[in-house]
Order: sequence, then C-alpha cells, then structure tokens
Amino acid sequence: MSTGVIIVLIVIVVGVVAAAAALALRARGATGGSGLKGRFGPEYERTVARHNGDAKAAEQELGARVQEHGSLQEKPLEPAAREQYQARWAAAQERFVDSPREAMSDVDQLLGEVAGARGFPDVQEYEKQFDALSVHHADHVHGYRRVHRVVTTRANGTPESQAGTEEMREAMLEARDLFDDLMNDDNRNGSGHGGSGRHSFGAFNKQAVKGS
Repeated sequence: MSTGVIIVLIVIVVGVVAAAAALALRARGATGGSGLKGRFGPEYERTVARHNGDAKAAEQELGARVQEHGSLQEKPLEPAAREQYQARWAAAQERFVDSPREAMSDVDQLLGEVAGARGFPDVQEYEKQFDALSVHHADHVHGYRRVHRVVTTRANGTPESQAGTEEMREAMLEARDLFDDLMNDDNRNGSGHGGSGRHSFGAFNKQAVKGS
C-alpha cells in the first residue's frame, strides 16, 4: 500500500472520529444540565425538588424522558375530533361552576384522550403519557399534573383530596393552556394560542370565584 493511500485512509478515519465526537457532544448538550434546563423550564426545577435537590438524579430522569420520547411526532387532529374535544371542554368549563370536582374529572379524562389522539402514549399509562408530554409541552404540562392529582387523590380518599375551589380553578386554568397547545397542530409557533377559548374562560373565572 502506497504512502499516499495510507495518508488518505488516515484522513478519512480522523474525519469519521471527529464527526462522531461532534454528534456525541450535540446529544450530550440536548440532555445535559443547561440543555435540560432550557428544554424543560419550570419542570426541571420541579423534578429537582422531587429528587430532594439532587440535580444529577433529576437530570438523569429528564434525560431518560428525552431519550424515550424526544423523537415522537405529533399527529394532526381530525376536524370532527377537534370540534368534539372543544365541545367537551366547554361542557366541563360550565359544569365547574356547580360541580368543580366532577368537572376536574372530565378535564383529566379529556386531556388524556386528546394527548392520545395526538400520538402520545395511551391515557391508561398516565405516567408514561405525562413524561412524553413534558418533553414536547414542558411549559404547560403542569396543569395536567395538578388536575390529575386532584382527581386521583379524591378517588383514593387521601387528605390532599380536600382541594378548595380556588385551587381547582387555578389547576383548570393551567390545564386549559395545555389543552390549547394540543388543539394547535402548529403549536410550536403559538398560532391561535390563547384565542377565543381563553376569552370565554375569563367569564368562567368570575363565575367560579363567585361560586366559591
């Protein structure tokens, strides 16, 4: 083998190694500390708190979420399904004034179904579904957690089930943000976010406070 060929082979090998190293660093940045903080926002801090301040353990958990769910592609909603989901939200919103806990249960089920329709894990696997949603909708996913917590703690009869009307109203407001996000096929640019649904929810706020 000539010296020229050997040199060419060495250059190729070095190039391949350099490219692999660059890809590894990019992947590490997406799942490393600063990358995770930027991606998950407040959810990053909540996860650290759940791990009693252990940032390394929290980052391992969040990194695992990205590894498992980061490549998920959200499916568009059919127009008929979209209208049905919007009607169900409106019904739950109206129901809240007289039966807030039942309305919370309706919203919990609705969010799970909409997420499933968008391509996230099935509603029957809440933890897995929540993890996937947190990767793609980190800014608004906490509302779903709050609603689900009220519903499940009530079913289990724990002291946390005594959430007040104001607390439930705030959870519904946060959940509405996630619902709006899931309703938008092009949710990355915020198109249509906070439109007529948010306006009508303002009236709900006044009614709910008056009713509390």
